[in-house]
Amino acid sequence: MPVEILHVHSTFALGGKEARAAALMNAFGPAARHTVLTAVPGETSARAALAPGIAAAFPEDGPRLTGAPTPWRLRRIAAAMRRFDLVLTYNWGAFDAVMARRVFAGTMRLPPLVHHEDGFNADEVIALDPRRNLYRRLGLPAATRLVVPSERLEAIARTAWRQPAGRVVRIPNGILVADYAGAPEPLPGVEKRPDEVLVGTVAGLRPVKNLPRLVRAFAAMTSPARLVIVGAGPESERIAAEARRCGVADRVHMPGFLAEPARWIGGFDIFALSSDSEQFPISLLEAMAAGLPAVATAVGDVAHMVAADNAPLVVAPEDEPAFAAALDALAARPDLRRAIGRANRARAAAEYDESGMVARYAALYGEAIGRPRAFMTEQS
Repeated sequence: MPVEILHVHSTFALGGKEARAAALMNAFGPAARHTVLTAVPGETSARAALAPGIAAAFPEDGPRLTGAPTPWRLRRIAAAMRRFDLVLTYNWGAFDAVMARRVFAGTMRLPPLVHHEDGFNADEVIALDPRRNLYRRLGLPAATRLVVPSERLEAIARTAWRQPAGRVVRIPNGILVADYAGAPEPLPGVEKRPDEVLVGTVAGLRPVKNLPRLVRAFAAMTSPARLVIVGAGPESERIAAEARRCGVADRVHMPGFLAEPARWIGGFDIFALSSDSEQFPISLLEAMAAGLPAVATAVGDVAHMVAADNAPLVVAPEDEPAFAAALDALAARPDLRRAIGRANRARAAAEYDESGMVARYAALYGEAIGRPRAFMTEQS
């Protein structure tokens, strides 16, 4: 019988954690059926990443996941869990589901729960919220395991959230590296002149990604270049306004959300990541798999993810002149771009292929429900 899984997300708009969740759902195939709840109604664009035939439902009449954590609201969330074999919760926006299990597991027959934390929004970039830390400490004993992708989050889980080592599991993100080896398709609406380089990024257009910083660094470049920002979100107009203010609006392209990055991300010459906060960004893995060099802010595990040759191009988030200089250095040296890109691709293939990630999640989820081989696939 397929395992019935309830996924509780802060949002299911396509981003790093959603891409990983979709990849796992695809990998598990007919071994599981999925129901996805999201704290932000309508934000389900990651559905496009699901393979045909994956059994996944997105009900709109589920319990409300936001608001004051009153006993009545938590009880409704707990009641929604009962028919499932496994509950998977993701990030702070879904944490009330963890607390619902903590409060009602003793009076309701509730399935095991695995919680995932992938990083922070702008409101916790500078410092963690003490009230959220306390709420996590209170709720996390309800989780069979807490899964994190980065060394930094693992340290936070053990210190700020006071979780025992046995509950915290670090599983680095992974992608199908081989899918990124082919010739890239043209990016829609982007025509590059022969003397230009294409600087590109893939991100949800949210404040924590700090894409105006990328626009300013791009505007400071002395080399001929164009900037492509792939993604959708509430910061779209702010980013466009910054491009107009910097006088580069005619060279900044924002095509919106594009599915299947393996088909087109290799069309960039340089990948750029300008975030205030990341942990183990999948977009960077995708760029590495496509053989791109990356200029990035030194956040999360980014400096440890890239190849050693790329590490000097990871700069302090506040040092925008260094970011622009790194972009210019790569723009002027196609040989350097190729060499660093080859090193990044080799590292991605050796360390971050999806097969290893899938095997670890399959084992973890199978252990949680007491069926060790329930999710075993050809990959695992």
